[in-house]
Amino acid sequence: MFQGKQAKILMVFICMILGIMLSTQFKSAENAKNSITQQRVEDMAERLKTSEKENSRLNSELKKLHEQSGSAALARQLRNLQAKAGELPMEGPGVKVTLDDSTVVAKPGDNANLYIIHDDDLLRLINELRAAGAEALAVNKERLLDISEIRCAGPTVSVNNNRFSPPYEIIALGNPQTLESSLRLRGGVIETLKFWGITVDVKQSNNLLVPAFKGTRHYDFAKVKEGDSK
Repeated sequence: MFQGKQAKILMVFICMILGIMLSTQFKSAENAKNSITQQRVEDMAERLKTSEKENSRLNSELKKLHEQSGSAALARQLRNLQAKAGELPMEGPGVKVTLDDSTVVAKPGDNANLYIIHDDDLLRLINELRAAGAEALAVNKERLLDISEIRCAGPTVSVNNNRFSPPYEIIALGNPQTLESSLRLRGGVIETLKFWGITVDVKQSNNLLVPAFKGTRHYDFAKVKEGDSK
Protein backbone atom coordinates (compact mmCIF):
# COMPACT_ATOMS: atom_id res chain seq x y z
CA MET A 1 0.00 0.00 0.00
CA PHE A 2 2.81 2.36 0.89
CA GLN A 3 4.69 1.39 -2.20
CA GLY A 4 1.61 2.24 -4.33
CA LYS A 5 1.41 5.70 -2.76
CA GLN A 6 5.12 6.29 -3.39
CA ALA A 7 4.67 5.28 -6.99
CA LYS A 8 1.79 7.75 -7.44
CA ILE A 9 3.77 10.54 -5.74
CA LEU A 10 6.75 9.75 -7.94
CA MET A 11 4.53 9.82 -11.05
CA VAL A 12 3.07 13.19 -10.02
CA PHE A 13 6.58 14.56 -9.41
CA ILE A 14 7.78 13.29 -12.76
CA CYS A 15 4.76 14.85 -14.49
CA MET A 16 5.44 18.16 -12.77
CA ILE A 17 9.08 18.06 -13.89
CA LEU A 18 8.03 17.26 -17.47
CA GLY A 19 5.47 20.10 -17.38
CA ILE A 20 8.06 22.56 -16.18
CA MET A 21 10.51 21.38 -18.82
CA LEU A 22 7.91 21.66 -21.61
CA SER A 23 6.84 25.10 -20.42
CA THR A 24 10.45 26.25 -20.31
CA GLN A 25 11.14 24.90 -23.81
CA PHE A 26 7.96 26.59 -25.17
CA LYS A 27 8.93 29.93 -23.63
CA SER A 28 12.46 29.53 -24.98
CA ALA A 29 11.10 28.76 -28.45
CA GLU A 30 8.67 31.71 -28.25
CA ASN A 31 11.47 34.02 -27.11
CA ALA A 32 13.70 32.78 -29.91
CA LYS A 33 10.87 33.33 -32.40
CA ASN A 34 10.26 36.81 -31.09
CA SER A 35 13.99 37.53 -31.24
CA ILE A 36 14.23 36.37 -34.85
CA THR A 37 11.14 38.39 -35.80
CA GLN A 38 12.55 41.51 -34.14
CA GLN A 39 15.86 40.98 -35.92
CA ARG A 40 14.08 40.66 -39.23
CA VAL A 41 12.09 43.81 -38.57
CA GLU A 42 15.24 45.72 -37.68
CA ASP A 43 17.00 44.32 -40.76
CA MET A 44 14.10 45.36 -43.02
CA ALA A 45 14.03 48.81 -41.44
CA GLU A 46 17.76 49.22 -42.08
CA ARG A 47 17.35 48.08 -45.67
CA LEU A 48 14.47 50.49 -46.15
CA LYS A 49 16.55 53.34 -44.75
CA THR A 50 19.45 52.44 -47.08
CA SER A 51 17.08 52.26 -50.06
CA GLU A 52 15.62 55.66 -49.22
CA LYS A 53 19.11 57.18 -49.05
CA GLU A 54 20.04 55.61 -52.40
CA ASN A 55 16.79 56.80 -53.94
CA SER A 56 17.44 60.31 -52.67
CA ARG A 57 20.97 60.23 -54.09
CA LEU A 58 19.76 59.01 -57.47
CA ASN A 59 17.04 61.69 -57.60
CA SER A 60 19.66 64.33 -56.81
CA GLU A 61 21.93 63.05 -59.60
CA LEU A 62 18.99 62.91 -62.01
CA LYS A 63 18.12 66.52 -61.18
CA LYS A 64 21.72 67.57 -61.81
CA LEU A 65 21.72 65.73 -65.13
CA HIS A 66 18.51 67.50 -66.16
CA GLU A 67 20.02 70.85 -65.20
CA GLN A 68 23.23 70.09 -67.06
CA SER A 69 21.28 68.91 -70.08
CA GLY A 70 19.26 72.11 -70.05
CA SER A 71 22.42 74.20 -69.73
CA ALA A 72 24.07 72.28 -72.56
CA ALA A 73 21.02 72.78 -74.77
CA LEU A 74 21.02 76.51 -74.02
CA ALA A 75 24.75 76.67 -74.73
CA ARG A 76 24.26 74.93 -78.09
CA GLN A 77 21.39 77.26 -78.96
CA LEU A 78 23.45 80.31 -78.04
CA ARG A 79 26.41 79.03 -80.08
CA ASN A 80 24.17 78.49 -83.12
CA LEU A 81 22.79 82.02 -82.80
CA GLN A 82 26.30 83.43 -82.48
CA ALA A 83 27.38 81.52 -85.57
CA LYS A 84 24.42 82.81 -87.59
CA ALA A 85 25.14 86.35 -86.37
CA GLY A 86 28.74 86.04 -87.56
CA GLU A 87 30.21 86.34 -84.07
CA LEU A 88 32.13 83.07 -84.34
CA PRO A 89 34.81 82.04 -86.84
CA MET A 90 33.68 79.37 -89.30
CA GLU A 91 35.68 76.74 -91.13
CA GLY A 92 35.02 74.19 -93.82
CA PRO A 93 35.26 73.53 -97.56
CA GLY A 94 34.82 76.25 -100.12
CA VAL A 95 36.74 78.47 -102.55
CA LYS A 96 39.36 81.18 -102.30
CA VAL A 97 39.12 83.83 -104.98
CA THR A 98 42.02 86.24 -105.51
CA LEU A 99 41.58 89.32 -107.69
CA ASP A 100 44.13 91.89 -108.82
CA ASP A 101 44.09 94.90 -111.11
CA SER A 102 44.89 94.41 -114.77
CA THR A 103 48.50 94.62 -115.93
CA VAL A 104 47.33 95.45 -119.44
CA VAL A 105 48.16 98.97 -120.57
CA ALA A 106 45.00 100.82 -121.47
CA LYS A 107 44.70 101.69 -125.15
CA PRO A 108 44.39 105.30 -126.16
CA GLY A 109 40.81 106.36 -125.72
CA ASP A 110 39.94 103.50 -123.34
CA ASN A 111 38.63 104.22 -119.88
CA ALA A 112 41.46 103.33 -117.50
CA ASN A 113 38.91 102.59 -114.77
CA LEU A 114 37.83 99.50 -116.68
CA TYR A 115 41.19 97.89 -115.95
CA ILE A 116 41.01 98.16 -112.17
CA ILE A 117 38.79 96.46 -109.60
CA HIS A 118 35.84 98.41 -108.22
CA ASP A 119 33.36 97.79 -105.45
CA ASP A 120 30.77 96.77 -108.07
CA ASP A 121 33.06 93.98 -109.23
CA LEU A 122 33.44 92.61 -105.72
CA LEU A 123 29.72 92.92 -105.01
CA ARG A 124 28.80 91.07 -108.20
CA LEU A 125 31.22 88.27 -107.40
CA ILE A 126 29.96 88.02 -103.80
CA ASN A 127 26.33 87.97 -104.94
CA GLU A 128 27.11 85.10 -107.30
CA LEU A 129 28.70 83.16 -104.45
CA ARG A 130 25.73 83.81 -102.18
CA ALA A 131 23.31 82.69 -104.87
CA ALA A 132 25.38 79.50 -105.24
CA GLY A 133 24.92 78.69 -101.54
CA ALA A 134 27.90 80.29 -99.80
CA GLU A 135 27.28 79.98 -96.07
CA ALA A 136 30.00 82.34 -94.85
CA LEU A 137 32.00 85.02 -96.68
CA ALA A 138 34.98 87.26 -96.02
CA VAL A 139 36.92 89.84 -98.02
CA ASN A 140 40.53 90.29 -96.95
CA LYS A 141 39.60 88.62 -93.63
CA GLU A 142 36.66 90.97 -93.07
CA ARG A 143 33.53 88.93 -92.31
CA LEU A 144 30.58 89.90 -94.49
CA LEU A 145 27.17 90.20 -92.84
CA ASP A 146 23.85 91.63 -93.95
CA ILE A 147 24.96 95.00 -92.54
CA SER A 148 28.41 94.93 -94.20
CA GLU A 149 29.23 97.59 -96.74
CA ILE A 150 31.56 97.42 -99.72
CA ARG A 151 32.19 100.73 -101.47
CA CYS A 152 34.83 102.61 -103.35
CA ALA A 153 37.07 104.87 -101.32
CA GLY A 154 39.28 106.64 -103.83
CA PRO A 155 41.77 104.14 -105.28
CA THR A 156 40.86 101.63 -102.54
CA VAL A 157 37.80 99.61 -101.56
CA SER A 158 36.24 99.97 -98.10
CA VAL A 159 34.92 96.82 -96.43
CA ASN A 160 33.27 97.26 -93.04
CA ASN A 161 34.84 100.75 -92.95
CA ASN A 162 38.33 99.30 -93.44
CA ARG A 163 40.20 100.29 -96.59
CA PHE A 164 41.98 97.77 -98.76
CA SER A 165 43.93 97.95 -101.97
CA PRO A 166 44.35 95.07 -104.43
CA PRO A 167 44.87 92.19 -104.42
CA TYR A 168 41.55 91.21 -102.86
CA GLU A 169 41.03 87.77 -101.35
CA ILE A 170 37.50 86.43 -101.01
CA ILE A 171 36.83 83.32 -98.94
CA ALA A 172 33.48 81.55 -99.39
CA LEU A 173 32.42 78.43 -97.47
CA GLY A 174 30.11 76.00 -99.22
CA ASN A 175 30.20 73.32 -101.88
CA PRO A 176 33.52 74.04 -103.66
CA GLN A 177 32.46 72.72 -107.07
CA THR A 178 29.13 74.57 -107.04
CA LEU A 179 30.72 77.83 -105.94
CA GLU A 180 33.43 77.75 -108.60
CA SER A 181 31.00 76.74 -111.33
CA SER A 182 28.78 79.72 -110.52
CA LEU A 183 31.71 82.08 -111.15
CA ARG A 184 32.83 80.42 -114.39
CA LEU A 185 29.52 80.59 -116.23
CA ARG A 186 29.79 81.81 -119.81
CA GLY A 187 29.32 85.56 -119.76
CA GLY A 188 29.65 85.48 -115.98
CA VAL A 189 31.64 87.62 -113.61
CA ILE A 190 35.05 85.98 -114.18
CA GLU A 191 34.77 86.10 -117.94
CA THR A 192 33.84 89.79 -117.81
CA LEU A 193 36.72 90.68 -115.47
CA LYS A 194 39.27 88.75 -117.50
CA PHE A 195 38.14 90.54 -120.65
CA TRP A 196 39.71 93.68 -119.16
CA GLY A 197 42.85 91.83 -118.06
CA ILE A 198 41.89 91.69 -114.41
CA THR A 199 43.52 88.71 -112.72
CA VAL A 200 41.09 86.21 -111.16
CA ASP A 201 42.33 83.04 -109.50
CA VAL A 202 39.88 80.52 -108.03
CA LYS A 203 41.06 77.66 -105.85
CA GLN A 204 38.94 74.99 -104.20
CA SER A 205 39.85 73.81 -100.70
CA ASN A 206 38.49 71.45 -98.07
CA ASN A 207 39.72 73.56 -95.18
CA LEU A 208 39.17 77.31 -95.26
CA LEU A 209 38.63 79.78 -92.44
CA VAL A 210 36.23 82.72 -92.30
CA PRO A 211 36.92 84.91 -89.24
CA ALA A 212 34.31 86.31 -86.90
CA PHE A 213 32.86 89.77 -87.46
CA LYS A 214 35.12 92.31 -85.76
CA GLY A 215 32.95 95.40 -86.08
CA THR A 216 30.17 96.74 -83.90
CA ARG A 217 26.45 96.81 -84.55
CA HIS A 218 23.95 99.36 -83.40
CA TYR A 219 20.39 100.30 -84.28
CA ASP A 220 19.36 103.92 -84.41
CA PHE A 221 15.79 103.45 -85.58
CA ALA A 222 14.91 99.74 -85.56
CA LYS A 223 14.01 98.07 -82.27
CA VAL A 224 12.66 94.73 -81.09
CA LYS A 225 8.88 94.59 -81.01
CA GLU A 226 7.71 94.01 -77.45
CA GLY A 227 5.38 91.14 -76.69
CA ASP A 228 6.08 89.28 -79.90
CA SER A 229 8.67 86.51 -79.88
CA LYS A 230 7.93 85.32 -83.42
